[in-house]
Amino acid sequence: MEAKSIVIGVEGMTCDSCVQTIEQHVGKMNGIHNIKVSLEDKNAVIIYDSKLQTPATLQEAIYDMGFDATLADSNQQPVLPDTIFVTIPTQSALTSKQICNTLLKNKGILDVKMSSDQKTAVVTFISSIINGKQIIQMVPGVDLNISAPEVTPGTCEDSSWSQASSVVLRLKVEGMTCHSCTSTIEGRIGKLQGIQRIKVSLDNQEAVVVYQPHLITAEEIKHQIEAAGFTASFKKQPRPLKLSAIDLERLRNPQTKGSETALKEISNVNDTKTIVFRIDGMRCSSCVLNIQSTISALPSVTSIVVSLEKKSVIINYNPNLISIDILRKAIEAVSPETFKVSLPDEYENVAFFSMLASPLKSSHPALTDASQPLTQVVVINIEGMTCNSCVQSIEGVISQKAGVKSIHVSLSNRNGTIEYDPLQTSPEDLRSSIEDMGFDAFLSAKAERSVAIAQPSHEVQLESHKTEPPSKVSPAYLARQETKTISKCYVQVTGMTCASCVANIERNLRREDGIHSILVALMAGKAEVRYNPAVIHPSAIAELIRELGFGATVMESCGEGDGILELVVRGMTCASCVHKIESTLMKTNGVLYCSVALATNKAHIKFDPEIIGPRDVIQVIQNLGFATSLVKKDRSASHLDHKQEIRQWKRSFVVSLIFCIPVMGLMIYMMVMDSQLADAHAHHNMSSEEMEALHSSMVLEYQLLPGLSVMNFLSFLLCVPVQVFGGWHFYIQAYKALKHKTANMDVLIVLATTIAFAYSFVILLVAMAEKAKVNPVTFFDTPPMLFVFISLGRWLEHVAKGKTSEALARLISLQATEATIVTLGPDNVLLSEEQVDVELVQRGDIVKVIPGGKFPVDGRVIEGHSMVDESLITGEAMPVTKKPGHTVIAGSINQNGSLLISATHVGADTTLSQIVKLVEEAQTSKAPIQQFADKLSGYFVPSIVAVSVVTLFAWIIIGFVDFEIVEKYFLGYNKSISAAEVIIRFAFQASITVLCIACPCSLGLATPTAVMVGTGVGAQNGILIKGGEPLEMAHKVKVVVFDKTGTITHGTPEVMQVKFLVEGNQLPHHKMLAILGTAESNSEHPLGVAITKYCKKELDSETLGTCTDFQVVPGCGISCKVTNIEALLYRKDKMVEENNIKNVTLVKIEENTDESMQPALIIDADLPTTLTSQKYSVLIGNREWMSRNGLLVTSEVDKAMMEHERRGRTAVLAAVDGVLCGLIAIADTVKPEAELAVHTLKTMGLEVVLMTGDNSKTARSIASQVGITKVFAEVLPSHKVAKVKQLQDEGKRVAMVGDGINDSPALAMANVGIAIGTGTDVAIEAADVVLIKDDLMDVVASIDLSRKTVKRIRINFVFALIYNLIGVPIAAGVFLPIGLVLQPWMGSAAMAASSVSVVLSSLLLKMYQKPSAEKLEFRARGQMRHKSPSEISVHVGIDETGTGSPKLSLMDRIINYSRASINSLFSDKRSVNSIVLNEPDKHSLLVGDLGEDDDTAL
Repeated sequence: MEAKSIVIGVEGMTCDSCVQTIEQHVGKMNGIHNIKVSLEDKNAVIIYDSKLQTPATLQEAIYDMGFDATLADSNQQPVLPDTIFVTIPTQSALTSKQICNTLLKNKGILDVKMSSDQKTAVVTFISSIINGKQIIQMVPGVDLNISAPEVTPGTCEDSSWSQASSVVLRLKVEGMTCHSCTSTIEGRIGKLQGIQRIKVSLDNQEAVVVYQPHLITAEEIKHQIEAAGFTASFKKQPRPLKLSAIDLERLRNPQTKGSETALKEISNVNDTKTIVFRIDGMRCSSCVLNIQSTISALPSVTSIVVSLEKKSVIINYNPNLISIDILRKAIEAVSPETFKVSLPDEYENVAFFSMLASPLKSSHPALTDASQPLTQVVVINIEGMTCNSCVQSIEGVISQKAGVKSIHVSLSNRNGTIEYDPLQTSPEDLRSSIEDMGFDAFLSAKAERSVAIAQPSHEVQLESHKTEPPSKVSPAYLARQETKTISKCYVQVTGMTCASCVANIERNLRREDGIHSILVALMAGKAEVRYNPAVIHPSAIAELIRELGFGATVMESCGEGDGILELVVRGMTCASCVHKIESTLMKTNGVLYCSVALATNKAHIKFDPEIIGPRDVIQVIQNLGFATSLVKKDRSASHLDHKQEIRQWKRSFVVSLIFCIPVMGLMIYMMVMDSQLADAHAHHNMSSEEMEALHSSMVLEYQLLPGLSVMNFLSFLLCVPVQVFGGWHFYIQAYKALKHKTANMDVLIVLATTIAFAYSFVILLVAMAEKAKVNPVTFFDTPPMLFVFISLGRWLEHVAKGKTSEALARLISLQATEATIVTLGPDNVLLSEEQVDVELVQRGDIVKVIPGGKFPVDGRVIEGHSMVDESLITGEAMPVTKKPGHTVIAGSINQNGSLLISATHVGADTTLSQIVKLVEEAQTSKAPIQQFADKLSGYFVPSIVAVSVVTLFAWIIIGFVDFEIVEKYFLGYNKSISAAEVIIRFAFQASITVLCIACPCSLGLATPTAVMVGTGVGAQNGILIKGGEPLEMAHKVKVVVFDKTGTITHGTPEVMQVKFLVEGNQLPHHKMLAILGTAESNSEHPLGVAITKYCKKELDSETLGTCTDFQVVPGCGISCKVTNIEALLYRKDKMVEENNIKNVTLVKIEENTDESMQPALIIDADLPTTLTSQKYSVLIGNREWMSRNGLLVTSEVDKAMMEHERRGRTAVLAAVDGVLCGLIAIADTVKPEAELAVHTLKTMGLEVVLMTGDNSKTARSIASQVGITKVFAEVLPSHKVAKVKQLQDEGKRVAMVGDGINDSPALAMANVGIAIGTGTDVAIEAADVVLIKDDLMDVVASIDLSRKTVKRIRINFVFALIYNLIGVPIAAGVFLPIGLVLQPWMGSAAMAASSVSVVLSSLLLKMYQKPSAEKLEFRARGQMRHKSPSEISVHVGIDETGTGSPKLSLMDRIINYSRASINSLFSDKRSVNSIVLNEPDKHSLLVGDLGEDDDTAL
């Protein structure tokens, strides 16, 4: 027999009598132990016997009573029972069988077993429903089992002693991976006879079991865990619980073993004492009652008051009979034995010292047994904490560890005080746990002090307590503890998709103990929780959210942003002004911290935005007589426009150029002179003597010192500043790179320039030392020219990069800087208005936005009508109408009317801020192709250095082996230079050129620049792409899966057609509409809402008549009485008359004038008297509902209904006063652009699939309208994931398009999830691509943009690599034989060109235009057509088998297909193919009724 608990959601309860009705009705059912119905939470919690009842039968029972019942959480929780032993007296009037039957009749008692000697009964019961005391009262004469023989407790030798006591067993369980494993073990072991409690911890991989050893053995428990598939081993040998049922009984009846004298002594002593305990673990009022009933039964206790709110218990007791410690243990032993009882601080010290003062003389050896654990306290010094969040995270993690009783971490003292059980953990363990969290922790010298919690002697009086009655101190002390600290934490929540997720989290967390308030922001994916740190930790809050099925992590550094204010304060003169401001602010409620600096005139204030707003803080300072203003934040996107880098590289370029021009001049002059000389002496090579003579005759070759020419000296002077100032940045960057053992571009540049400079400098020194007559040839011209081209390239690159993030900068610039806040009086009268900074707007402020103004924050319109331009945020070109109740987005522009809005999201929570943040993150995220490029760059630099070194040695070797090659191809060779110098110079030139030309920069720029421009362009068009990966993945997509409801269709049913079945003279059409609209106005069903909306629109009225006796029969329809529609019809008639009169006046037709004017005038004259209210009886529903109410549905009407149903519509009949008068066809309409979007995707070569939870008939109809041929119908939300996976397993890349409400798991599973939303309702978490505008053409645009971007990335890679692939071999001299040779400066020019060309190529993406619907429509003209049903293959549910047609022979199938094709041409006939499945539409009222099947069968 197993008890389980389940929660059933109950809708339709209106008052307490509904609650009582349900409780009485269900409570009487067989197998129901307990039921608690809550009107507020709209649910019923039922504890029942799983053998006699199931969740479905309970749901049905509530349903039959006329309420809607839903299984809130279908997983039933096992209820852990308690067990007591009842002794049956020998002289009992009842037999053991009668006792069993009497007990089993009571609610809450699960099982009664008799011992073999028929003297003891073991009763298994649910402690939350019934307790031991009540059980004993049920059967006269029985008593709790106190028959243990009078041996000294603690010896544990006697079997009866161990029989009544429970034993704790700790097992190590290996192989658990998730919470379902823990539930499996708890469920399996909890069912076993003799198991009282079991708790399995996944984190500690252990199970703690409390069991009764006479009913089950430890080995058996271990065996059962192993049978469940886990490995179990004993951590500690089983040990008895401290206080068994016998102890409690002995406390209740001290006379059982006590002499008369003892009793006399007790009766003489009448002085009592009061003690206050703190109790953790109480959940509800039943815990309070349990503790009160159990403890008040003790003879030594005179009174007891338990407070659930204060978590305290105040006990008046006789210290001669009982000690504080036994009281504490008695409370802890109360079922369900999960209470933690502790003394407030002042008592603990007293108990501790009094215990040391006297030797322990205990009358209970068992309680002072050596095996009893002492609690020890250790102080651990912790370094590295920076703020309160560090403190909270340490306390949160360590408090979860096994054996830790309490922990207090002090930020100011940099230490943590931990109370722990030495049998379960040690100081060293605790220290290493703190270190694992990233802090430095070490044990202090006074590491441990044992706090013995053994029982103080009975004789010890707590002297210090006599001075002040503790009863006065303690409750106040506890209350102070409670209210002293309310902390706030922020939790990052992932997996929320819509407003219902937000409501779910907020609703569930508000119920939790210790949580004061919670606010969840959907767009930011963040929850702000105010909690009591004494009760709950942030990590536990995150765990609670995770249990609801969302991802949750505690945000460390968050929450400061909205409560920090930086102000400039003018008018302070001295330190007393500072003190005055600080002291006044600190006294202000809600200000947490304040620091004012006189020197800078600035104030830094931290405040709690829940209590006080930034404007209030400013007002406080202004009231003191100082002028204040906000420190202006840089709202522009200055970090995006690369201004600083552009300035830096421009400066670098100019410096290098100034020194480079003279060097280039000298070089050109020397080249010209050299060529003239070569011409003059073309016929014979010069000897060294002739060379010397020539050198001395040339101005630049004139030697200032032996070996030092004017030319070399000038080159050296011009080269040094460039090398130092121009190359400064490169040297720093190269040093940093090498320090981290990486090599980047800067390393190559530094290598090339330094080698050239150092080589030239050394050669010059050698020449001067040798006093050479012929001047050596140097490379001093190389560094300046290299730096010029590199800095030019970097400068142009940054200019271009600034352009790539223009889109984001434009988004940021949309933010308004000021807001007009107004104060409203009664009836929305404007009292005052003031201009404030946008940072000072608080939630709930009323903001006025004038025509042409920007909306400063997100909000809801409360007054005014206007058109709003949201084009920069949603990409929607047409202005959007805004009326009261509509939401507005920050950054959009108000066009023609003035609006008053109530601020809902301010600061960083506005939609615009979220979009900016998303785009920023997207632009910094890496595409997979980018990671490949980065990897390539990592290997690139070392390999180029290697190629350069190989080139150097290769040419030196070639030169010495075969000098003629060098002599032939080396420009400016003459005999005056030694061969060795020529070879070395040539080899150096080639290797330096290799270093110069190889540039990995362009490789690194190829992807990010394109991704940046792509995401920016997307954001401008209302397509938010979350980074490089989805952008790159979207072009690989082969299948696009559309969700139906809310994606292909609008998601709300609309009336498509109303067919009037009676003549207009019997029941005027507008009268019928008024009656039907009024009748459905009370209905919450989507179809009812659609009818009311349609009627209001047709009658052009916001109000309708009165509806009474409203009854709903689910799956059939409604019935009600309608009155008061005459006034409505009179207004309608009046409008018609007026229009008629106007028309009559225009067209002079005399005959009709009298007819039309007369009635209007008569009615107008005496409206109050002539309008008598008539009552109409109305029925609206399906065929069955009409036949139930005795109305005949003619075959003609039935045929019309069938035709509508074939088209996927829901047909509803209406009857007034017993006459069938109307047929209403309702359907969820297809979005106008859906067909074009599907056609375009198909022309792009993609397979399009429709997936829906709807029935196959509706799905087929929708698919035929939009041109989709493959449909998965009746797929549950949970199965959508499996369907997507199935498509992926076929090797296809899948894009899933949904509205992010019920299909977020499928969006996450797909290769690219595309969430289609409407502005602020978009749940950014749900998908990779978010379409802000509710337009399916944006799906086409997002895939098109992805394809264009990836194409651009590939072109960029070509640009990046072409220079290197062609340039490096040329530079290395591979093409010397065909006369191709490069100078180092040419290499650096090529290198700069590659980077610039890559960025310019990316910028071309800015020209991207979204494919316009008009163009695509023109192109698709004549190609789009509705599909016939035979062309559509429908797959039902999760299986793959198509239900294209029934299983027929080939011939029959051909006939059916041809017939279906013919039928599709004549829309009045039904298609054979559409009858395959005729489940009702999900919006249909015909839920599960058989009538329809009969009606629609052939």
